[in-house]
Amino acid sequence: MSIQDKNALTGPRKLLALDGGGIRGTITLEILAKLETSLQEQLKAGPGFVLANYFDYMAGTSTGAIIATCLSLGMRVADVRKFYLDSGPAMFDKASLLKRFRAKYKDTQLAEKLREVIGQQTGEPEAKLGSQALRTYLLLILRNATTDSAWPLSNNPQAKYNDLTRHDSNLELPLWQLVRASTAAPTYFPPEVVALGDKEYVFVDGGVTMYNNPAFQLFLMATLKPYQLEWPTGTDQMLLVSIGTGAAANANAELAPNEMNLLYNASSIPSALMFAASNEQDMLCRVFGKCLHGATLDNEVLDLKGDIGLGSLPGKLFTYLRYNADLSRKGLDALGLQNIEPEDVQQMDSVKYIAQLQQVGQAVAREVDMAHFEGFLGS
Repeated sequence: MSIQDKNALTGPRKLLALDGGGIRGTITLEILAKLETSLQEQLKAGPGFVLANYFDYMAGTSTGAIIATCLSLGMRVADVRKFYLDSGPAMFDKASLLKRFRAKYKDTQLAEKLREVIGQQTGEPEAKLGSQALRTYLLLILRNATTDSAWPLSNNPQAKYNDLTRHDSNLELPLWQLVRASTAAPTYFPPEVVALGDKEYVFVDGGVTMYNNPAFQLFLMATLKPYQLEWPTGTDQMLLVSIGTGAAANANAELAPNEMNLLYNASSIPSALMFAASNEQDMLCRVFGKCLHGATLDNEVLDLKGDIGLGSLPGKLFTYLRYNADLSRKGLDALGLQNIEPEDVQQMDSVKYIAQLQQVGQAVAREVDMAHFEGFLGS
């Protein structure tokens, strides 16, 4: 099924949004594996069922961009998991000491692995964003450092800058390179230079935009008139499933004001902003959508489940589900994972602890409940 076929379908729309978070994407994959199996059983689908059969639009930032692209190309979650387990250590290939001033890891292995897996799935030597091998609408979040702006790029053929008559149509951009750009986390990987028309732009990880959690932006891209899809809204018309890579507030009760020097701020502010932005996207989805599943946001608003939200809204705009892990000591204990140390699973490059990350994902996956999908299980 092509995306044109997807757009021609009638009935409720299903959207999937995947956060950034480096190798912690392993957590996402375990949740997706449970979701894929549960949907396959519920729909009584055959062994060829993949999440691209169910979802109409997928979005991803950073590691989420890798997973969303693989799923949109029709890969089963088990195959994406194998890609992460086999290639994870190679993708986090440490740069030489002289080059670590720019980035901690080399990008050659990551780029090579992305080109390989995308090439295998598409059968195209240089698949583009507009590739017909993509079976769903796909949204990738990047940050254009040249223009100092977030770039949410989709394969929607109706979008303004996807017009193939343009000399700089986004649909002509190499798919692997866009995914690689979305994963170019500053200090971790070098930026990616992408040629668009007669210009070159420097791109970095979409996680350093407001959309490390791309859920609410995905909703906007699917519904707002300027994006030219305008899918119907309503709790019975749209389902948005958002999956995180784990989070933990970096609380420090012993912090003294004089410790907040230049080095402290340089290392802590980026992660603090990403954490806050991700929570804000989640909160927006719970305010404008009807949240059926999600952890407590804070002690004041709690989890905003159900119809709680803006009193002036005539009704909720979509049904919303959020799956994520609290990677603090308290959060891991609540998941029954007393054997896992928080610091082992909180870093984006915790390749050594992939097995523990899988355990976290499997624990969160137990929260997947097909009752929450009621109304979105028809043909």
